Amino acid sequence: MSDVVLINPFEIDPKDEAAAIAFWERAAEHLRRQPGFVDTRLHRAIAPGARFPLINVATWRSTGAFRAATADPAFRALVGPERDRFPHHPGLYEVIRT
Repeated sequence: MSDVVLINPFEIDPKDEAAAIAFWERAAEHLRRQPGFVDTRLHRAIAPGARFPLINVATWRSTGAFRAATADPAFRALVGPERDRFPHHPGLYEVIRT
C-alpha cells in the first residue's frame, strides 16, 4: 500500500498570515505524534493575490491513519475554534506518476 498525500490549501487574509501559520503549527505539532504520520510542509505563495496564500502538503501512511488522526476529539478541540477563521480545503491524493 502506498502513502497518501494530503493537499490542504488555505484561504486567508494576508493580514492574518502570522495567525494562520501559528494555527498550522499547533495542528502539525499534534498530528506529528499520531500513528501513520510521515511528514508535512507548509508552502507560501510567491505571487501576490494568490487564491490560496498557504498550502499544506503532508504525507500519511494511509487514508485510515489520516482520518483517525483528524477525527480524534483532541484534534477537533484544537482546531475547532479557528476553523472558520482560516477556511481550508483538505483532500487526500495518491501519486499516479513521477
